[in-house]
Amino acid sequence: MLNLIPMIVLATVPPSIPIDSVFAHLPEMHAMRLAAPVVIDGGLAEPVWQKAVPVTNFVQRDPEQGASPSQKTEVRIAYDDKAIYIGARMWDTAPDSLLARLARRDVHVPADRFSVFLDPFHDGRNGYYFEINAAGTLYDGTLFNNEWDDGSWDGVWQGKAVVDRQGWTAEMRIPFSQLRFHRQERYLWGANFRRDIPRHNETDWVVFVPKNESGFVSRFPSLVGIESVNPGRFLEVLPYVTSRVEYVPASPGDPFNDGSRIKSQAGGDLRTSLGSNLTLNATVNPDFGQVEVDPAVVNLSDTETFFDEKRPFFVEGNTIYNFGNQGANNYSNFNWWDPKFFYTRRIGRTPQGSPPPADFVDAPAGTSILAAAKITGSVLGGWNIGTLHALTAKEAATYSSGGVRGTAEIEPATYYGVARALRGFHGDRQGLGFMGTLAARQFDDPALRDQLSHTSFLGGVDGWTSLDHDKTWVLSGWSAFSNVRGTAARLLDLQQNSLHYFQRPDSRYLTVDSAATSLTGLGTRLWLNKQSGRIISNSAIGFMSPRLDLQDMGFQGMSNVLNLHTLLGYKWTENGRFKKYSDLSGAIFSSMNYDRDRTQLGLYVSSFTEFRNAYSWEKYLFVTPENTSDRQTRGGPLMKRPGGATLGTYFDTDGNKKLFYFVSASVGGDQAGSRDWSVNPGFEWKPGSSVLLRMGPNVSRGITDAQYVGQYVDPLATATSGKRYVFAEIDQTTVSADITLNWSFTPALSLQMFAQPLIASGKYTEFKELSRPNSYEFLVYGQDGSTFDPASGIADPDGAGPAPPIAIGSRDFNFLSLRGNAVLRWEYRPGSTLFLVWTQTRQDTEPSGDFDLNHSTRQLTQLDASNIFLIKATWYLGL
Repeated sequence: MLNLIPMIVLATVPPSIPIDSVFAHLPEMHAMRLAAPVVIDGGLAEPVWQKAVPVTNFVQRDPEQGASPSQKTEVRIAYDDKAIYIGARMWDTAPDSLLARLARRDVHVPADRFSVFLDPFHDGRNGYYFEINAAGTLYDGTLFNNEWDDGSWDGVWQGKAVVDRQGWTAEMRIPFSQLRFHRQERYLWGANFRRDIPRHNETDWVVFVPKNESGFVSRFPSLVGIESVNPGRFLEVLPYVTSRVEYVPASPGDPFNDGSRIKSQAGGDLRTSLGSNLTLNATVNPDFGQVEVDPAVVNLSDTETFFDEKRPFFVEGNTIYNFGNQGANNYSNFNWWDPKFFYTRRIGRTPQGSPPPADFVDAPAGTSILAAAKITGSVLGGWNIGTLHALTAKEAATYSSGGVRGTAEIEPATYYGVARALRGFHGDRQGLGFMGTLAARQFDDPALRDQLSHTSFLGGVDGWTSLDHDKTWVLSGWSAFSNVRGTAARLLDLQQNSLHYFQRPDSRYLTVDSAATSLTGLGTRLWLNKQSGRIISNSAIGFMSPRLDLQDMGFQGMSNVLNLHTLLGYKWTENGRFKKYSDLSGAIFSSMNYDRDRTQLGLYVSSFTEFRNAYSWEKYLFVTPENTSDRQTRGGPLMKRPGGATLGTYFDTDGNKKLFYFVSASVGGDQAGSRDWSVNPGFEWKPGSSVLLRMGPNVSRGITDAQYVGQYVDPLATATSGKRYVFAEIDQTTVSADITLNWSFTPALSLQMFAQPLIASGKYTEFKELSRPNSYEFLVYGQDGSTFDPASGIADPDGAGPAPPIAIGSRDFNFLSLRGNAVLRWEYRPGSTLFLVWTQTRQDTEPSGDFDLNHSTRQLTQLDASNIFLIKATWYLGL
């Protein structure tokens, strides 16, 4: 029944009304048609910048909401058949105090900045932003959900800035081909402008969002005057060539790796209009190698590590696929891992199959993507749509054993597809959306049929509805179902993996079906959110059935859960003697599984304060009583989780200053004696106008009383259904750092360097087994008649008794990793870029659990390094 609630609510959506009435009370802006060309040099010398009607009605949002700006700003708008032009004069009574800092494109640094916001569809919900700082660095992105922004989109446009004795000026040329809008004789857009003056911590807007209210794009004034513009169909082609040299340490006798490898590749991307409302992006033989590296992690849990997408084709315009979180401005969750319904890193992932055991194996690091295409835009009177399709190649590994070689398929040819539609109604007071995904595989090797699913499908509906005229209260949510099909062997494995654990012996709801060839599951989440006002309120209820499985196309961290929370708080937005803003909130949350076992109950309290000097301080506290865990034994019986608490804080200084520093810290523990702490200090130093160094070391220590080790079959373990579930105390120490250096030579030429050293040790002691289900009682090996040999790692649960010994072995580890890269990026013409990339990795694991920073640091510097050198050139052709 819960799964039908959003559909019933959204079915009551009334007919849409023109968004024009929402903007009627706002001042209009006027664009002037150009009579002569404009040279984008930042100088504002052309006559149009004296003739066009200026926009001057800026007002402060910070530091004094509603006050007059400290400096005057004038903005003029012009257009021709191909582009819209913006000319801005930022007057300044102290031009020598301007912050003009260079940075790589889209890398935000404290600087005087001017921003343009456009809503070409005039739907009050979506749009674009374009920014330039006083040094000429460009920024751009998209706007969605009325309040949110996404900086991943990179348009092809021009912008220049000039600093003079009166302040600074900026010119922009934004081609119509980079924007989507409905073709008309006379255009009505939404537009807004912002100016940042960092030395005063000041932001000035034409129209801003008051601190106690919500809604951004819907507040934009109307932009009028653009007429008789027919940009026509555009076609952009971006061919590329790349050359990659790898130097990888080779093992003696490895026939596949002599220590070096050279690879060259060519391909291209295409972008074209499908009418005035839709855009097609396609790529052939794409280069989807990441320029940025993923961080190293030590994951001892049963949940997959989530990594962000960094490949431009999948990142740009990805917000249309943001399913389930639309319409409200707060989607808080507690002990609920909201699924990512379309996780693009599934496409081109590391091959999932395994070759036979062999002396040497040569396998690709990622699956080749043969081609991909996506269409985005607006159709049928306001439906925003997005659809993406990709085809990946069949991949094989070559192996060698005893000098005999063979090949084995490790990834079948696969189709990935997603379709999404979303529309707001009645001035965005209601909304309705749909989403579907499909992964389908073609198997040539029968062995892979039992390792991977044949097809995976997701279908879902999401949306929102305002419960009052002022849109103060919003009910939003999603409902979805999944269906996975494959062989009986594949589905048997799927039912018992870490997402499902159908094999749990004491579950009253779950059963393993060894003959099943499909798995269908459901999920729903509803939020009730207060959008504006001093009182903060957010509540949610949801479930994910045990059979819900989105892993082929999405990212899902849990199933078999019913969860709810309610959060209340209060915020103070008036400037005080020391503070500018503060809030206080608290929440209570609870979860249970489908057996009605309470898996979580907790209390959360947090406070945040922003001071008038731009410092900020956050504090939080989590408290949980004893709960029941249905995952701790990883498919075994229930186990109690001791009650505990975690206290944390974060503090930072004024990010506009030359030296910005921050620190976060936390400490926690539970009733069983587990305890942990972490501290993460850091700083950001800007020694000059074009250099930024950021360093953030992290030190953490945790002692876990019952870390899962493994499960061992023993028919004599009748209390725990014929298996012994072994745990241990682990003392884990981690030291790492994130070091970033950005050096910009010009707005188009920059160098970025990143390094992440990581040392993590774990020492296991006090091995023990769970004595009985649904308890936190253990038989510690070496006590109560059991034995344990630390040298061999062999435990005997009953000493001389009939129970077989357990070969646990040594679990201690000392993991060493150093990852880093350097990227020289040169945008030698608009849209055309040259990359020079160097990536180095060093990694090793030692069988010692003692943390020794000096020893580990020496070992890390002496490890053989893998080095990759890459050169990539793209050439933008606008046809």
